Order: sequence, then C-alpha cells, then structure tokens
Amino acid sequence: MLLTSTLESLPEVAKQILDTFPDSKVFALYGRMGAGKTTLIRELCHQLGVAGEVQSPTFSIINEYKTSSGESVFHFDFYRINKIEEVFDIGYEDYVYSGSYCFIEWPELAGDLLPEGTVRMEISGENERVVRF
Repeated sequence: MLLTSTLESLPEVAKQILDTFPDSKVFALYGRMGAGKTTLIRELCHQLGVAGEVQSPTFSIINEYKTSSGESVFHFDFYRINKIEEVFDIGYEDYVYSGSYCFIEWPELAGDLLPEGTVRMEISGENERVVRF
C-alpha cells in the first residue's frame, strides 16, 4: 500500500496506518536521513494518545512515552548502533515482546532482530512523502 502525505495530511496518514494494522505493535521505519521517520512517529504517538513531546532518541537509543491511559509506547533510534550487542544491552527483546507499541528508526542496523509480524514502512520523496508498507 502507498500513502502520500504532506505535513498537513500527516494526522490522517498516521490514523490510516494504525487502522490498517490494528493488531500490530512493532513498526520499523526505513528511509534516508531527513525522510520524516521521526515526524511520522511523532504523529503516530499522538494518534495513540501520547500528549508529551516526542523526540528522536538518537543518543539514548530508546525513549518511552506514556499515553493518556498510562500505556507505554517505545521509540527506538538505532542510528548510533555500532554492533548488535548494543541492541541486546538495552533490553530490546523485552520491549518488542511486551505488547506495547514500538516504533523503530534505522531498523536495518539491528540485523534480523525484528519480530515476526513487524510492519515495515519505507518513507521516500522530497516535498511530498510516500509511505510504503
């Protein structure tokens, strides 16, 4: 499926993604630097009820957000991962198998650690973004 978005249509695109995959909890976002991965994750989190600020965890590798109902949402950024052991060191498996939403930027740097059923999305484009899944 393809979705085309501008910043103005991002809430609609995020809602459509969540509606398309109602039973999925792990989402892997692929795309070049600046493609809009964090921006899309920010809107997905807001659609899930996260009220606070959503920022890329580039240096911390993982951020945890809380929804208005107290549920956890995890946001990973593997851009700075140098070796696969670092993924295990942060307890990655505990998060992705927790049943909570997990959004992963730069998942290709984590090797083959994505669980079965992960929704893989690629973001491309310049002025208007295309999301493929």
